[in-house]
Amino acid sequence: MRKVWDIHGGIHPQENKSQSNQHTIESAGIAERLVFPLSQHIGAPAVAIVSVGQHVLKGEMIAEAKGFVSVPVHASTSGEIIAVQDHPVPHPSSMSAPCIILKPDGKDQWIAHRGIDDYATLEKSELLDRIRTAGIAGMGGAGFPSHVKVSANPDDEIIAGINILTYLTNPARETLIGIEDNKPEAIEALQKAAQGSAIDIVTIPTKYPSGGEKQLIQLVTGKEVPAGGLPADVGIVCQNVGTAVAIYRAIVHGEPLISRITTISGEACERNTNVEVLLGTPVSHLLNFCGFREEDCSRLIMGGPMMGFTLENTRVPIVKTSNCILAPTATELALPTPAQACIRCGMCAEVCPASLLPQQLYWFAKGKDYEKLEAHNLMDCIECGACSYVCPSKIPLVQYYRASKADIRELKEDAIKAEQSKMRFEARQDRLERQDAEKEAKRKARKLAAEARANSNSQSDPIQAAIDRAKAKKTAIDPAQEAIESAKTRRSDSSSSSPTRDSLEQALASVEKRLITARAKLQQAEQDGSDKLEAFRIGVEKTNE
Repeated sequence: MRKVWDIHGGIHPQENKSQSNQHTIESAGIAERLVFPLSQHIGAPAVAIVSVGQHVLKGEMIAEAKGFVSVPVHASTSGEIIAVQDHPVPHPSSMSAPCIILKPDGKDQWIAHRGIDDYATLEKSELLDRIRTAGIAGMGGAGFPSHVKVSANPDDEIIAGINILTYLTNPARETLIGIEDNKPEAIEALQKAAQGSAIDIVTIPTKYPSGGEKQLIQLVTGKEVPAGGLPADVGIVCQNVGTAVAIYRAIVHGEPLISRITTISGEACERNTNVEVLLGTPVSHLLNFCGFREEDCSRLIMGGPMMGFTLENTRVPIVKTSNCILAPTATELALPTPAQACIRCGMCAEVCPASLLPQQLYWFAKGKDYEKLEAHNLMDCIECGACSYVCPSKIPLVQYYRASKADIRELKEDAIKAEQSKMRFEARQDRLERQDAEKEAKRKARKLAAEARANSNSQSDPIQAAIDRAKAKKTAIDPAQEAIESAKTRRSDSSSSSPTRDSLEQALASVEKRLITARAKLQQAEQDGSDKLEAFRIGVEKTNE
């Protein structure tokens, strides 16, 4: 018999399995409206690729994956798209989110699809792409995209799906299926189905939460996933058996993930059963299918009694991670009593399967000391609820942890956005500074060019100025000479002599004398200018040599 290890902590709550396992799996039928949230998995939400009024077929993609850690969404029946808008979705906060709303046409008409029997003929990359485009996410609760897990290094359908996963991951040692010992029929059926294969069925003790990924790995292999790490860090890939069946159907039959098995249980329902339900089916449809009596129900819960959350609205749809709807009476599950002061009993630490310190985490969560929460490995908390279950003071410890995790994620996202904004601002500042520097460099270049031209002009200015002055004087002398000659002509024409004429002749003589002197100076200036110009030209030629 194969060795089974133990995990720290754990509890043994009342099982209540017999309520829903007395019947075979039933079909829940088709609801009047189907609602498909664009985010049904960890990672980036899908993006709608349909429009209002468009008719789609069963299995047709209606939202495509956005990024590597993302999966698409498919129509679970044929019908008309009547809205793409916000709608209440399954979430502890009763939040609304973008959804595609489909009105079924009742025909349930499939899109053309095909599978492949011999998947080994395909490249692994093509198999991964088929798993991805089939919209398969982890169906155990977390909703982790399956193609990401396997790309990191009915009973027969489970085994067939595991064989495909084995082909993709090529495990170096072994493939194991862990089943709790309170499920003898499942153990027997899978042992028969696995005969002749390399798959081992491992029976593990019934203790909550032995079905948790890290806890199951430790139970069947003895390996412990490090704090903050993933199973891949210890060389292991862990998949839910429901996910294995979905992978088998996607590869062999070409069917995308459009339905899942969901348990409906609780004394507020006339029938407790397991149903195969189309994704997008409102919870209200399932409750009506099982004869729900609202007046007898203490509160509706999506998920199990330990990790589930209260549903405030029955319009929310079944999604890829919806494994259970509980409708208990007050006798089965009483309303929570007011929390009292912590008595420091330490029972929460004793049952924590992740070996954390719940009491310390509680105080840090109340004080919003996020640094200490992270230092005490809050993110390793699997939110199993074991600490809250055993707390004698009825403190809702898990709720504090969930709220703190959400706050930390929001702070980190804000920090990333702030850093991105800072980088964009700095890039803009660098660009503006670079533009200013380029403008300044061009301005200085223009200034230097102007100064160079000014210096070049200043060296020839004295000579040119002398020439210009000489020309100006010459221009001024010529009219004066013309005036003198004109006066002489007028004097010769006049035969009379008078004091006025004598005065004019004296004035003309004086002007003529000054004109002769000006001409002499002008000739000297022209000669000096010519000598200087020639000397300047000789100097320039010597400089160029």
